[in-house]
Amino acid sequence: MKTLIRTAVTAAALATVTAACTSSTGGTAPPPKVSLGAVRLVAYNDCDDALSGLREHAARNVGPWGFGNAVPLMYMEDARSVTPNAKSTAEAPEHSTTNVHEAGVDEPDLVKTDGNRVITVNDGTLRIVDTATRKVTASLKLTDTGRPGGGAADLLVSGDRALVFFRGGDIMYKSFAPPGETEYVLVDLAGEPKILSRIKPQGSYVDARMIGSTVRLVTRSGPEITFPQPKDDVSEAERTRINQEAVRKTPLDAWLPKIEITDASGSVKKDTVACERVSHPADYTGTSLLTVHTIDLAQGVTAAGTDPISLAADGDTVYGTGTSLYVTSNPRWWFTPVRPLPVEDTPATTSSAAPATEPTPTDPAVSTTASAPATGTTAPSAPTTASAPPEPSPQPTPTVPPEETEVHRFDISSPGAPAYVASGKVPGRLLNQYSLSEHEGHLRVATTLTSEDGAKSSSTVYVLKADTLAKTGEVGGLGEGERIYSVRFIGAVGYCVTFKQVDPLYTLDLSDPAAPRVTGELKITGYSAYLHPGNTGRLIGIGQEASEKGRTLGTQISLFDVSDPVSPRRLSQFFQKDSGSEAEWDPHAFLYWPKTGMSVIPLSGQTESGALVLKIDDSGVSKVGMIKHPVQEQGENAYQPGIQRSMVIGDSLWTLSYEGLQVNDATSLAERAWIPLR
Repeated sequence: MKTLIRTAVTAAALATVTAACTSSTGGTAPPPKVSLGAVRLVAYNDCDDALSGLREHAARNVGPWGFGNAVPLMYMEDARSVTPNAKSTAEAPEHSTTNVHEAGVDEPDLVKTDGNRVITVNDGTLRIVDTATRKVTASLKLTDTGRPGGGAADLLVSGDRALVFFRGGDIMYKSFAPPGETEYVLVDLAGEPKILSRIKPQGSYVDARMIGSTVRLVTRSGPEITFPQPKDDVSEAERTRINQEAVRKTPLDAWLPKIEITDASGSVKKDTVACERVSHPADYTGTSLLTVHTIDLAQGVTAAGTDPISLAADGDTVYGTGTSLYVTSNPRWWFTPVRPLPVEDTPATTSSAAPATEPTPTDPAVSTTASAPATGTTAPSAPTTASAPPEPSPQPTPTVPPEETEVHRFDISSPGAPAYVASGKVPGRLLNQYSLSEHEGHLRVATTLTSEDGAKSSSTVYVLKADTLAKTGEVGGLGEGERIYSVRFIGAVGYCVTFKQVDPLYTLDLSDPAAPRVTGELKITGYSAYLHPGNTGRLIGIGQEASEKGRTLGTQISLFDVSDPVSPRRLSQFFQKDSGSEAEWDPHAFLYWPKTGMSVIPLSGQTESGALVLKIDDSGVSKVGMIKHPVQEQGENAYQPGIQRSMVIGDSLWTLSYEGLQVNDATSLAERAWIPLR
């Protein structure tokens, strides 16, 4: 193996690697890396070096049943413009956006608005609604709803361009992207909308971020390797050796991610990420590649394609700022969407707080099963032999990866493809992207570390240098025996909620990166699953109230006074018994309009469901009312549509459900219009 370790002084030379590689690329030579002082960047020297490194690292991580040490039922077979005339927003009414983590960094969501238009995709059809007339003015069929992911879709919009995200499976959680066909559709919204291009990358969609008109898409893929099927009497050691041999004979093309782009005329262009555009951290498994695609919506898909770069790593959580894109993963929980799972006071008791549509994943804090392989398939148990043995055949003991979070940073401060900067690790696992925050040259990372038997746990906030991802400082011991339920970093201050039976809200002083410290703690029943900054000195929490034994009781919205970091206190609480809110696990569902203090969250409960409208000011939380969409008839049955998103446009409150859009007066909540979308 001839892997070169290059210092930042020679990083610019990476753009001039040999042209002898046989794989194609849709872009130009890789961009020069940014200057990072003494940081060491790792890159493949050439295609032979890339193949050697990927083969050997993957061979070390293959077992008798393939990657991930999961036991499969059967073995794998062969797999396989014009600048837009942007609509002027000078006369657009004052409006909100859907909730995002960092200001100026847009995130894909179910609906977008520029004040003049509301744009959404439902049943595979994009619709544009004029906010003045409150009517659908244009629609465009993007995909057949019979295919996976053909229902609701996320989108990003810049001027008169929209990028629509169809995923491999209609599951709308950012931390979980099942295997299957992933497709991005670029649409021109000017006049009669039309499709400009369709983009099909290999692998699963992870997430995307947009700054200005530039979108960075993150996908992950595994190598396409055929593992031979040995006879039943072959030992596990021999199976492993056979699989390792198969890996070592696999060509480089099996690892390099592919992409297919179809333009408006139907012409198809197929590309493969070139090996000189693949980097790797010092330690990697060779079983997964992250690829970052770049699309400037103002330019469309140019001759450079999506200008992809790849990293030999896995990823499931994306966090972005104006200059950095971070992708993280925990190898133990590749395919588990991590959301708060309440503790019940009796095993037989089931909380009614969660809406019926909410999936219930296995709790990573107590799971002892091996992680799924990087290909995204969950393997069932091993096949049995034809004869009946006197006792069950021994199963392989899963090798559980360490509970740690891998962090990879890309520099996106310049146009075009991002530059891979550095990789690092911290113990424990993230809750979600809000566990990450970049501030003044440092990345703050909040994780929970649980013992292998699940009996002990504790949380820590690590402070890493953004350019090297080396640790600068840490503060630990948060919530002994508990785990993180929400995190929010606001400037040099951090807030962390842990929970098991009571909810400690910790306030953290992060002003000295080398010596972060806990300054205050507030213990209350229940927990906040999402934290949002309110007015100065105020923090809003959305979560669940709970009994003293930890049994969840229903949705609570709390207003905290955090003006004194030593002594945080709860000023006000709104409680809705036997209910839950999508905002608890998807912050896009939360709306806070500082101008009036109006706050809106979806609510699903036993007594009523809809969009709960609250007023939150400096002194308290009070209920304004509940917005409900029209009851829908379905044969002999009727149902109340669940509201998913809300937006302020002018003096109106717009709410979205799968069935349609409703417009209500933002003050009186009187209904003004219903716009069906099906």
